[in-house]
Amino acid sequence: MISIEAARYCSLRTYRRDGRRVDTPVWFAQQGGRYFVFSAGDAGKVKRLRNDSRAEVAPCDVRGRLLGDWYPARAELIADPGEIAVALHALRRKYGVWMWLTDLLARISGRYDKRAYIAFRLEAAAGGEES
Repeated sequence: MISIEAARYCSLRTYRRDGRRVDTPVWFAQQGGRYFVFSAGDAGKVKRLRNDSRAEVAPCDVRGRLLGDWYPARAELIADPGEIAVALHALRRKYGVWMWLTDLLARISGRYDKRAYIAFRLEAAAGGEES
């Protein structure tokens, strides 16, 4: 078991309107007590977070296999350019050349400006329900 801070990926659990859970492995980076994620602006997790800010996160591998406990969290979509700059700085610091390459490919394909940025804070100690 590893901590969320030590993980390269986290599983972001969001909730559908009917309460069903959806787990998605994502890149994330921490800065100032907040964690940041980016996604396609029309992705399901973005739509779900618009309806319900409840989330849970757990350390995982690239395929979403859990490596630790679930942590309850509150997530929000961020649109403020200053906050997005903080998120990008944290993600670029953590993922280095991989984030640079991801940004480059997103710019070439026209997806860069369509991204959504998500910030979340952990609410309590680990121990949420396993999936």
